[in-house]
Amino acid sequence: MNPIRITVWGENVHEQRHELVRRLYPKGMHACIADGLSEEGDFQVRTATLQEPEHGLSERTLAETDVLLWWGHAAHGEVRDEVVERVRKRVWEGMGLIVLHSGHYSKIFKLLMGTSCSLTWREAGEKERLWVCNPGHPIVQGIDRYFELPHTEMYGEPFAIPTPDEQIFISWFEGGEVFRSGCTWRRGNGRIFYFRPGHESYPIYHDPNVRQVLKNACRWARPEGIWIDSCPNIPVEEAPEPITAQGETIHLPGEEGFR
Repeated sequence: MNPIRITVWGENVHEQRHELVRRLYPKGMHACIADGLSEEGDFQVRTATLQEPEHGLSERTLAETDVLLWWGHAAHGEVRDEVVERVRKRVWEGMGLIVLHSGHYSKIFKLLMGTSCSLTWREAGEKERLWVCNPGHPIVQGIDRYFELPHTEMYGEPFAIPTPDEQIFISWFEGGEVFRSGCTWRRGNGRIFYFRPGHESYPIYHDPNVRQVLKNACRWARPEGIWIDSCPNIPVEEAPEPITAQGETIHLPGEEGFR
């Protein structure tokens, strides 16, 4: 089987601004996530960041990506709209998308969800317990009934997302809140997984369970096939059954449809 081509996109802003984040992730969160994925022999992993030309997400890079992981927080508004549209097009075609933690407010996630994706939150270093909702799902293979993260940022309901196709995890926090922390959707031909853990001031991407979930998610999200969106004008003579054109038309032969 061909290797799974993975691109880990990271905003790479907190790592530049905060010494605490640099201590936890000396090469950046995107590099830490990529290092965990690179433990799998059939993964080809690259990274991309906001600061690169085209944010590291050129047409060619995305064409060579089976699964894109997205981490952002402080600079959602700085992501260029044309790059967001480029990513959406690739998801429609079949590229998998894994959105992490504060990526819930990213342009690409809100665009694909069609909702505000708002939530409640608290940064108090409290414990999070992630319960597995569907033990048979590929994303949770190798994970017990639940796992815990000792210090996290709380995300709480209501989470303004469309009803998930599948609920994979639900989190309980030490302060009492709960949150739909692992959800999947299909958009076009592409699979999307939102996974909550990952605040920059805690070493969450070093956690073995979190790494296992991300590995599983990349295998689950890889394309089943590629579908290229088009809206062609089918000439009368190419109809599956013989027909004769009747009536008036506002289109010229072969003309593209209005958009």
